[in-house]
Amino acid sequence: MLRLPLIALVLLLVPLLTAAEKPARLNPPYQRAQSTDPQEGWSQESAGKDVVIHSRTRPGSSLREFRAIGVIEAAPGAVFAVIDDSESYPRFMPYTSETRVLKREKDTVLAYQRLELPLVSDRDYTLRSRHQRWLSPDGPIYWIRWQPANDQGPPQKPGVLRVNVCEGGWLLEPHESGATRAIYTIYTDSGGALPAVLANNGSRIAIRKVFEAIRKQVKNPKYAAATAAAPAAVEARNRSGQ
Repeated sequence: MLRLPLIALVLLLVPLLTAAEKPARLNPPYQRAQSTDPQEGWSQESAGKDVVIHSRTRPGSSLREFRAIGVIEAAPGAVFAVIDDSESYPRFMPYTSETRVLKREKDTVLAYQRLELPLVSDRDYTLRSRHQRWLSPDGPIYWIRWQPANDQGPPQKPGVLRVNVCEGGWLLEPHESGATRAIYTIYTDSGGALPAVLANNGSRIAIRKVFEAIRKQVKNPKYAAATAAAPAAVEARNRSGQ
C-alpha cells in the first residue's frame, strides 16, 4: 500500500495523486511540472549546484510561488518512500515537531502537521494529499499534490497559528545513473505579521533544507527495501482501471 506524508519547512510541504499507466493521462501535469517557460511567469532566482530555484507571482498576492529542481542520488521509488514516511518527519525533517495521520484511503491521506519555527510562533495545518504513479520507458514516475483541509483536522490550538494557504507537490522522475530528478513546487502563506519579503526568503531557505534532508535520509537502507512492495500493488490497480 502506498502511504503518504506531508513535508513542511517554514511552511513547505508534501503529498500525491492516483496511479495510471497511460502516457495520455500523464502528459498534461507532467509537462507543466517540467516547464520553466517565462510565458508561464517563472523566472530563475538561483542555480546552485544542488538545486535550481524558480519563482513567480500570483495575482493579488505579494507572496511568490516557488519551483525547485534538483537531482537526488537514489531511485524515484526510494525518494518517494522517504517522502511517504510521514511518521518519521519529526526525526529528520527540520522544524517539524508533530505529524499525525488522521485518515488513509486508496490514493489519499489526511494528515495534521505542526511546525516549530525560529523567531515566530508555532504553525499548524491539516492537508489532504493525493498520489499518482506512472510507468515511463525509463522507469516509474511519482506525482504528488496536496491542498489544505483544516476543516477536517483538529481544532485550532491556543498559541499556534493556523496556516490556511498551503499547496504544492512533487514530481519524481528517473534520471541518469539510477538517480531521481525531483521537481518541488510550493505556494504558502504562513500568516501572522510576517512581511512578504521575509516569508519569501524563508521559503527559499526551506526549499534547500528540504532537499538536504531528503538526500541524507534516503541513504537509510530501509527506503531502498520499501520500493519493492509498492509498485506491484499500484500497477495492478492501474490495470484494473480503478
